[in-house]
Formats: sequence, structure tokens, C-alpha cells
Amino acid sequence: MYLRKVLISISMGLLYSMSAWAEKSQLTVYTALETDQIKAYQRAFNKAYPDIQLRIVRDSTGVIVSKLLAEKNNPKADVIWGVAITGLGVLKQQGMLEPYAPANLSNIKESYRDVNNPPYWWGLDVTGAVVCFNTVEAAKRNIPKPEKWADLLDPVYRGQIVMPDPTSSGTGYFDVVSWLQMLGDDQGRGDGWRFMDELHKNIAQYTHSGSKPCNMAATGEYVLGISFEYRGHTNKMKGAPIDLIFPAEGLGWDVEAFAIHKGTKNLAAAKTLADWASSTEAMKLYGKSFAITGQPNVAPKLANIPDDYEQRLIKMDFDYAAKERDRILREWSSRYANKSESTK
Repeated sequence: MYLRKVLISISMGLLYSMSAWAEKSQLTVYTALETDQIKAYQRAFNKAYPDIQLRIVRDSTGVIVSKLLAEKNNPKADVIWGVAITGLGVLKQQGMLEPYAPANLSNIKESYRDVNNPPYWWGLDVTGAVVCFNTVEAAKRNIPKPEKWADLLDPVYRGQIVMPDPTSSGTGYFDVVSWLQMLGDDQGRGDGWRFMDELHKNIAQYTHSGSKPCNMAATGEYVLGISFEYRGHTNKMKGAPIDLIFPAEGLGWDVEAFAIHKGTKNLAAAKTLADWASSTEAMKLYGKSFAITGQPNVAPKLANIPDDYEQRLIKMDFDYAAKERDRILREWSSRYANKSESTK
């Protein structure tokens, strides 16, 4: 009799567990957010919504966009959370995004969200260009501190600069697009390309990710790393001997954005995540890493980031960046890929 009760109790427990598991939703999230960021966001979301599990697939923006395009006819992702709009713009053109106005859309600055109503994407935060400059190694090698993009063409920096590869890194791509917009593209014949031709002479390596150049400068492997302000800020706060340079000509930038993949079978859960990810609570989390969030006046003042940082961002033509992406990357690869980091 006792054994029978024990078996019934175990069976009931198993049935309850299976029922609870069945009630959980799982969302596959493709992201280019930094690993430390996404873990914090995931914990906060699951505290509010424990019944929606997030399966995270992370890589650099270019890799994520290529993966999504390759999977277009058999999509695996439900949600794209924290991928640059220079990449999401391509997916929008391909009809791969589901328009949705999250609960907190009205709080997000218009310049940091899609113009369509409802929007195909909206911004979490803005990420802008920075040059991480190792002051200790520079002093050892008698290398001067640059103030402008144009300064980086000086032969004194030969072999001392690393930057992200735009074919894999969203940071690298917005760098390239910003130089082309500031200086001229002209289908590969403009001054923007001539600038990159000269810069290439001083480049030691094009890295897979946008963080790595600043990390390499922080450790002294190279003197200068072209990166983005979040990684520069965090490395400096950890005590790295780097100065953050915001070149005087202006800063390229991008918006890390959120979108729902068209055709997801978990649309209700995807909308729940979108609503939370657009909330003031989520924006405050983004503001711990970034000086500018999609919702204004949320991010606290970050040390090492200038007060006029937002005013230093150039006017970016994101439609151009999306429409011309394949051509720009083909041209870039034909000229400079010989210094790209091996991914093997």
C-alpha cells in the first residue's frame, strides 16, 4: 500500500513537471550583443517572464545577417535582438521582418526607429566609433596621439592599427560607410576609398569582431584599435592604459535594434519580449553600457564619454548602407581582405 502511494506520488510529480514544461515557450534569439550584456538582459526578462525561455545564438552582426539570409527559406530565428540596423535594413528589404509596435514605442526617439508604422525595427541603443589608444606602448615607441581620422594615415602608425573587418563586424561596416559618406564613394572611385587605401598601409589586421581591436590595444598588442565606445569605456574602467579618441571629423554610428522574424511560430511570446525590451526597465539596463539609449534621458552619464557625444555623430544614410552593402563589401574585400583575421 505504501509503495503504491509512493509510485502515484512520483507519477503525479512527473505529470506536473511535464505539464509545466509544456506551458513554457521557447524563443530563438539571434543577437550581436556582447555576451556580458545579453546575460544581464536575459536574467532581467526571465525574472519578469519565467515561462518564456530564450535560446541565444550570438555572433558578430555580419555573421548573424549572413546566417539569417542563408536561412531565409527555412528560418530558425524568432527574434533579432541587438543587431545593427545596417544589417536589419537588408533583412527588411528581403521581406524577412514582422512589423510590430511594442508597448513602449512612443518613448523611443523617432531617429532611432524604423519610419514605417508599425515599425519593422526599433533601437535599443546607439553605438559609435572610438579609437582606443594605448598610452604606455605609445610612449615606449614614441608614437603620437592622433586627434583626427586623417592623422591615422601618417606612416608613424605603420603596423600599429587594428580595426574590425566590415564583412563580419557591424562596427567595421559603419566605420566604412561613415568614411564613404563623409569623403565620397563614387562606386569605388571616391575619396573615401582613397582614404581607406592609405589607412590599409598602416593596418596590421582586420579583426572578426568590433570589440577585439580595443581589447588588443588595451593589452598593448597594438597601439591603436578602431572600435566602439562601449568596449573602450569598459576597458578603461577596468584599468586599461588607454585613452579614448573621438576623431574630430565626426563619428560613424549604428543603432543596435530589435526586430521580430517574419513567420515566427511564437509570435505572442516574441511580442512579449519586444514589449519588455522596449520598456524603461530594459532601457536602464542598456544605459549601463551605452551613452545613448533608444529612450532619451535614461542613460546615466558615462565616464570617459564626452558630454557632446551625440552631437558628434554624423548624419548616417542607413538606406544607402543597406542598399549598397553587397557592393561595398565586395569592393572592400577586393582591396583589403589580405589582412583579415583568419576564422579557421
